[in-house]
Amino acid sequence: MGPAELVQKISISAESPRGSESGGAALAGADGATGGGWRHKCAAYVLALRPWSFSASLTPVALGSALAYRAEGALDPGLLLGSAVTVLAVHGAGNLVNTYYDFSKGIDHKKSDDRTLVDQILEPQDVVRFGVFLYTVGCICAAGLYAVSTLKLEHLALIYFGGLSSSFLYTGGIGFKYVALGDVVILITFGPLAVVFAHAVQVGYLSLTPLLYAVPLALSTEAILHSNNTRDMESDRQAGIVTLAILIGPTFSYILYTVLLFLPYLIFCVLATRYTISMALPLLTIPMAFSLERQFRSQNFNKIPQRTAKLNLLLGLFYVFGITLAPAGALPKL
Repeated sequence: MGPAELVQKISISAESPRGSESGGAALAGADGATGGGWRHKCAAYVLALRPWSFSASLTPVALGSALAYRAEGALDPGLLLGSAVTVLAVHGAGNLVNTYYDFSKGIDHKKSDDRTLVDQILEPQDVVRFGVFLYTVGCICAAGLYAVSTLKLEHLALIYFGGLSSSFLYTGGIGFKYVALGDVVILITFGPLAVVFAHAVQVGYLSLTPLLYAVPLALSTEAILHSNNTRDMESDRQAGIVTLAILIGPTFSYILYTVLLFLPYLIFCVLATRYTISMALPLLTIPMAFSLERQFRSQNFNKIPQRTAKLNLLLGLFYVFGITLAPAGALPKL
């Protein structure tokens, strides 16, 4: 029930012979509706963030921190938490930018996965304000990390604002998503960049080593986006935007998705056989990968981005455990 209807109900009750009794009940109902409205709006804000996708930012932070621990033999929990909050804030803000611009360009519709603005759950200005708030939180957290980390300001700013710019420009400004470059942005941002950021904050310097170890996780993260774009191929084409899935078509989209799913396992097999058996831990998730491959092949895209994100989370966690459990000096360049 909206505020106008509540006011009307209260005024009608006040005019009735038992106005005082029914008016009091109506006011109590209004208070309950207001409380429920706030809960509904908070839930809408959480929904707009697409929390199921946060594995794409949390696992790179965990990986970068695990690499720092293996290289330095120590880990600062405060820096780990600060890095996670910083990356999550930028990721959430980027999701809101995506929601806003997809709605503004008429891409989102009643059958879209994200109907936050389509169903008028939130107003566009609400999404904009929340996005600005999250970017501000990210900047404050980055400043805090600089205050307690030994990483040089120019290095932290380069990585952080590189990630922030990418999260915005994915759909805002240039709109890389709409010109078939979104996959490249996601592959770089929610893979190497986030891993390097978390690693550098811990150790206090930039290194190329995290870039190499980020490859399996980056491929898995890209699989989330590619499954989403393949599912939305027809609606995106009708809206006049171009994605990689549209350019290569359904058959090659399936091939690419399969490569993105299984290439990380090939890398883990090499690491496990050549260096340490602990790197075989991510192989425990292979049954999930085969299940996703069958679902994609059957062109049943219902919840497939969410299921791919779940695989990404579990794969990333086992990867982090594998690095943490590896004997000192067993892995190259660590």
